[in-house]
Order: sequence, then structure tokens, then C-alpha cells
Amino acid sequence: MTTPRLATFTAGGKRRYGAIMERGVIDLSARHNEWSSLREVIEAGALRRLAEEAEALAPDFPLDAIAYDIPIPSPEKIICVGVNYPDRNEEYKDGQAAPSNPSLFIRFPRSFVGHGTALVRPPESPQLDYEGEIVIVIGKGGRRIAEADALGHIAALSLCNEGTIRDWVRHAKFNVTQGKNFDRTGSIGPWLVPFSDEAQIADIALTTRVNGEVRQQDRTGRMIFSFRKIINYISTFTTLVPGDIIVTGTPTGAGARFDPPVWLKPGDVIEVEADGIGVLRNGVIDEANA
Repeated sequence: MTTPRLATFTAGGKRRYGAIMERGVIDLSARHNEWSSLREVIEAGALRRLAEEAEALAPDFPLDAIAYDIPIPSPEKIICVGVNYPDRNEEYKDGQAAPSNPSLFIRFPRSFVGHGTALVRPPESPQLDYEGEIVIVIGKGGRRIAEADALGHIAALSLCNEGTIRDWVRHAKFNVTQGKNFDRTGSIGPWLVPFSDEAQIADIALTTRVNGEVRQQDRTGRMIFSFRKIINYISTFTTLVPGDIIVTGTPTGAGARFDPPVWLKPGDVIEVEADGIGVLRNGVIDEANA
């Protein structure tokens, strides 16, 4: 880890934000009381500046003294892309070609935990599943953003385990909201990696492992809808604002696609990894033990 990663974390009983370095954690929130969270840092266009500032600072905490929170604690929007890899589209076995526009749904911040915190399997269903995905965080807001301009609106990258309660996404005829929003069933993190240019995301490997076994693996160069297209399409109907989180889709290989399905259970460890971003790691516990 050479480039600073910016994270939201709890230390000493207080939520903070700062840089995660190999030598330790630098508390930037203590040095910048003009911004209460990384969302405000992003809105001020200061994310990269703070990352560079951290290079010369001494750490305030050892790496094992913090608990990670989701990087943007109160985003206005978390928008998720449903089917965005070719093999994932083929899982539906409906004979249909990939759609011309992305499928979208909304998640609430409370449905996510940070890196290192266990996902919670609720008592209503044992069908807790994993979905490893790349996250883009909006830096410059806008409406009807052209594809040619879209990457200029990205502030940072992160990772997501877009945990899902499978049977609850089919409780009704027309939506997936319920199964996607059980409290603490997914995770985002560990940190934000400041975005620089298209090469950073154009064709990187995305891998999900459960207990060390590779379950999902693909490359962003194979996405049905590019990062540019996703930003363009979403901004057509809603104004994107700094700190908005877009979860960009998962490859084939979730537990629901095994025969029989393989659901997450207490004690499992899920790792989502992407080139240049890092590894997001979470365990699983039952809600009664949370």
C-alpha cells in the first residue's frame, strides 16, 4: 500500500476520517474541522489534496486500533446496477440479449457495514448471498451528464459486497427493494481510492472469494454498461451530487446460482478484491448474536 487510502473509521469512541497508510492511520478529521466527513471533503474537491497531505504526516493510530465504517456515512443516494456482466445476463436463461439500458435499484446506508464488520443474517431468511462489485463515488454533481464528460464527475473508487436476501427479492411481482435492504447485510469499503483517469478502471480484475474459494471473477472491460454510460443514464433522471455512491454490478457466481444454492452462514468470510483498490473483507453472524 503506497498511495494513501481515505477512510471513515471509529477510534477512541469517535467517528473520524483519515488516511490509511502502511505505517498507521492518520487522523485528518482532527486537522480539518471545516469538514465533518469525507462527503464534505469530496464536495469541496479536496479529496486528493488530503491524500497527498497525509504522505508527510505521522500516524495517530496503529492499523489495528480502528474500526472501519462505510466511507461515505450519509450519502444522499446509493444507486445499484443490477445486471452488468455478460455471463450474469446469461444466468437468467430467458434467451434475451443484454438490455439496452441498465437495471437499477436503491439501497439505504443502514443496509451496509464497513470493512471488518460482520454481515448480519436476519431471522426471516437463511438466504443471505454475496455480490462483489466496484463502487464509484461522485465528486462533481450534475444532471444529464454526457458520456464524454462522465469520468470527470468521479471522485473516488471503492468496493461493495452487495449482500442480498434472495427469497425476499421475489416477495412481490415488480421489485427487489426488500431483499436488498435488510439492515447490515452488505458492506462498502474499506476506503476510498482517489480517481485519476480511465486507465484506473478500464479493464481491472474483480474477484469475490468465500472462505478462500474464488466464487466470482471478471473484468470491468467486459461490463455491458461502461462507467461512462452508467453515469450518463442515471443523471438523465436524477441530479447526481457529491458523495453519491453508484454500485456498478456483479459478475456471475453468486451463491444462488449453485445447484443446490450455497448461502452464507455464520463463520463464513467473504473477500471482494479489485486491482488498484484493495480487499473488502467481512464475516457473517446471525442477528441474534450481533
